[in-house]
Amino acid sequence: MPHPESWMRVTPAGLYCEPGDFHVDPLRPVPRAVITHGHSDHARPDHGAVLATPETLAIMRARLGEGRAGRSQQALRLGQAATLGGVTVRLEPAGHVLGSAQVVIEWRGSRVVVSGDYKRRRDPTCAGFEPVPCDVFVTEATFALPVFRHPPAEAEAARLLESLRLFPDRAHLVGVYALGKCQRLIALLREAGWDRPIHIHGGLQRLCDLYGELGVPLGELRPVPAPEKRGGGGLLAGEIVLAPSGAEATPWVRRLADPVVCAASGWMRVRQRAKAKGVELPLIVSDHADWDELLATCAEVEAPEVWVTHGRDDALVHALAGRGVRGRALHLVGLGEEDEEPAAPAPAPAPAGEGA
Repeated sequence: MPHPESWMRVTPAGLYCEPGDFHVDPLRPVPRAVITHGHSDHARPDHGAVLATPETLAIMRARLGEGRAGRSQQALRLGQAATLGGVTVRLEPAGHVLGSAQVVIEWRGSRVVVSGDYKRRRDPTCAGFEPVPCDVFVTEATFALPVFRHPPAEAEAARLLESLRLFPDRAHLVGVYALGKCQRLIALLREAGWDRPIHIHGGLQRLCDLYGELGVPLGELRPVPAPEKRGGGGLLAGEIVLAPSGAEATPWVRRLADPVVCAASGWMRVRQRAKAKGVELPLIVSDHADWDELLATCAEVEAPEVWVTHGRDDALVHALAGRGVRGRALHLVGLGEEDEEPAAPAPAPAPAGEGA
């Protein structure tokens, strides 16, 4: 049985399976790519052939455009397998965002699992992570420090609703990632009983619509209205408004009634980061595994060897060594970029009565 190091290697384009002649989440255009999920640091444009779940392909087309999501596309549903150059490829749930998948790669009796990004908490908008035993587990390490222990996301949604009760004269503006975090938070709020319309920044509309088309209902979503007169504001007191991270620093925010600035991210565990971003209500809602979950996952897959793509690889490799597991940092520069989204540009002015 060949060791995975003899047939899986790191190239300038990323992690490459030599006998199958494909890359997983390549960092630049390649002839053949297998994509774990639709975030822009993993799903890049202009590949030749792209294999992914149907949901990830739909997300790539929506974000990149029909002509840049792969010249040819092969949809593979979770649990199904395909053969690429004699290598068996199977996609299993990663629990990160809608359509996210682990890539299970088998060749001559040797099995490598590439996790992509993943989380272990329940998410009403996507299939939950399923551990797959393997010889090498390729994992992320975004939150691989003991300080990162995430509270239940349901409790954080309840904190947001409690703040709305305490401050009914203020809008609550929540910064979210456009893909995954936005839709998950909406679904959590619906489960918590918030059945009123949720207002969203125009930059979130397309992916929310796509989630609905792919069978994930989000309830009534409305655009943020424009003031009736130039310079007007004070809108949406007592309402929830979701916007891309950074929108609170643009003139667009002047529309809202004395907004409580919130942010939903695993990074909100770091108080200095929340303070630096001017966040009044930090919500620790992460779409990645925390420290305990990373270690537990590495134990569950029973891999004697773990490769780390990005994040705090040093801390994770050190902790795994103490458990008798060989760790290896791959240093794939460029992954993890969407965990800190740039500030949203100010939307174009809209006529009175139209959404942002």
